Amino acid sequence: MSITEAYQAHTPGSAALAREATALFPSGVTHDSRYMKPHGIYVARAAGAHKWDVDGNRYIDFYGGHGALILGHAHPAITQAAAEALASGTQFGANHATEIAWGRAIQALVPSAQRVRFTSSGTEATLMAIRLVRAFTGRSTILRFRGHYHGWHDHAASGVSSHFDGAASPGVTAETAARSLLLDPGDIAAVRAAIAASGDIAAVMLEPTGSSFGQVPLRPEFLHELRQLTEAEGVLLLFDEVVTGFRVSRGGAQAAFGVRPDLSCFAKIVAGGLPGAAVAGRSDIMDRLDFAAASQAGFDKLQHPGTFNANPVSAAAGVMMLSILANTDANDHADAMAVTLRDGMNEALEQAGLPWAAYGTSSGFHLFMNLHGRSVTPTRFDPHAVPWDELRAADPAIAGAMRRALLINGVDTNGRLGGFTSAAHRPSDIAEAVAAFARALDMLIAEGVPVKA
Repeated sequence: MSITEAYQAHTPGSAALAREATALFPSGVTHDSRYMKPHGIYVARAAGAHKWDVDGNRYIDFYGGHGALILGHAHPAITQAAAEALASGTQFGANHATEIAWGRAIQALVPSAQRVRFTSSGTEATLMAIRLVRAFTGRSTILRFRGHYHGWHDHAASGVSSHFDGAASPGVTAETAARSLLLDPGDIAAVRAAIAASGDIAAVMLEPTGSSFGQVPLRPEFLHELRQLTEAEGVLLLFDEVVTGFRVSRGGAQAAFGVRPDLSCFAKIVAGGLPGAAVAGRSDIMDRLDFAAASQAGFDKLQHPGTFNANPVSAAAGVMMLSILANTDANDHADAMAVTLRDGMNEALEQAGLPWAAYGTSSGFHLFMNLHGRSVTPTRFDPHAVPWDELRAADPAIAGAMRRALLINGVDTNGRLGGFTSAAHRPSDIAEAVAAFARALDMLIAEGVPVKA
């Protein structure tokens, strides 16, 4: 029986729901990354480090709610906080005390958060941050890095998984795309030259650990160089901490690396695993949202409505999440579990004789599939020695077969065969996952999938 056949036999209930969904949703999914062949799993419930599909199969979960669940699924304190808030109402159409507590919790952890504004998603947060830096500086160009994801809005659509030359992606006007300047990640000389050549750069925007939570890692020195350069040249520094925020450390990547950006964007963890996001940063920049400041200074206030901004249920979950992170070793535990997982995966790769490698930072992991045939010793792999586009490269057929094999063996990762550990993962989960990874490799080899470069 092939891997695909075994997967189909393992997930008949998910297959039936996928057939129904295909007639309803484009490609049968409601998020691009949930698309897989022949179908994705349909989850019925989740708790801690595990989730169960509609067929009753249990998975050790490293998808982690797209990175939002650093405490795992259905953490009892967060569930209780959300339930109590839910019982009081989901939408007041008015201010409420919990939003103040939520903002204070962010300020207490994030070094640069002088003022805060809430949105409903990470995409909304990055969109508002771009508008803020343009309004504040009077400039229109955003310097970005190839492969870095900043939401699906028009101003950041090119250069993430395609259109690396900056050309407009479908549905985006050429004029809008031209207001992003794309550079290779980690090249400070290119940033310096770009700023010197243009008088229109409002901000440098990036994921501070590198694209896709460090799939293409950036050295901390690069962040410090960026900070020094942007300050010297009067350009703003904008950190997209939608994924890294409260995960790389309880104060985000900026606290971990000692770099203070002008603005930061947060989502995922900030709302306790519920919908919610925030922009935080310098008071003078955030004043562009302030009625009184606009009136006194005579500038045009940046408009920002939003029905679900600081939703009371998300706020309650966010306050509890940040309180737990502030007062426990949850971040350290999640990081330790990731180190053990990456080490175990690399040992399994060496035992299988495969020139792939597991790597990552903090509580994340990635799988380098070595499409260019490098000489790789998994336990000594240095991702900084590999070009950015090569780190991101994957054969969809091989990656798909590996993901199906992992699911058959009770492990769920994202489509890039990476993911996140959480404070809910125990050493026994990691040992079980490493064993499942080794079995999945054996299945690929037995099927004749060309895994060796």
